[in-house]
Amino acid sequence: MTVERGQGVAVWRQIEAALTEDIRQQHFAPGERLPNESELAERFGVNRHTVRRALGVLERGGLIRVEQGRGTFVQDYAIDYTIARRTRFSQNLENVGLSSSIEVQRTSELPASAEIAKALGLRRGAKVVQVVTLGRAEGRPINTAESFFAAARFAGIGERIRALGSITQALREYEVADYTRGTTRVTARLPDDETARLLAQPKSRPVLHVESINLDAEGAPLQYSIANFSGDWVQFVFDPSQ
Repeated sequence: MTVERGQGVAVWRQIEAALTEDIRQQHFAPGERLPNESELAERFGVNRHTVRRALGVLERGGLIRVEQGRGTFVQDYAIDYTIARRTRFSQNLENVGLSSSIEVQRTSELPASAEIAKALGLRRGAKVVQVVTLGRAEGRPINTAESFFAAARFAGIGERIRALGSITQALREYEVADYTRGTTRVTARLPDDETARLLAQPKSRPVLHVESINLDAEGAPLQYSIANFSGDWVQFVFDPSQ
């Protein structure tokens, strides 16, 4: 289409409406990459700034997403991620037919803050292992997480997670055959710089912020986790029966 000037409707609004209709009619399918700004500018006979304004409105409306370094995509359907008595990242994605991976971004040993100490049942200042991970589904980043473990019990666990690509498998090497979810707290918030970078999303797009505590077979806390899930990719399903 060619936009019409002087008709009382801003040019960028006409472009927004045209792209919205293309998406609703599935001329661009869910997950498909849109033409780049230059191609869209040529299609509509406008400059890139005008196209960028229209795309910004579509992004804020949730119809498209911008992945840094990859392009602009039609929004997919959200992944059902189950929060249950036993919550496992890889198992959750396998259950919906998706591949998964966990990458350790960094690991360190540090003194427990009051919040971490309370969650793990430690004294304030006790040594804990911090493990920062990036979780992917089908190669796409969907969550970042900071996990904390008591260093006295789980020394070196960060490197074991890095080698095995799984927290569950790493815990087995510390004789933790099973663990269950103690508490889960979910809020929506804007991401910080690192989270936005790792999830390849703008800072203006909210994430699902999840604080959780996992317990061992005796009911003692073994992992305190602070995770951020891409709100565009994930929707939580709480299932107390599992």
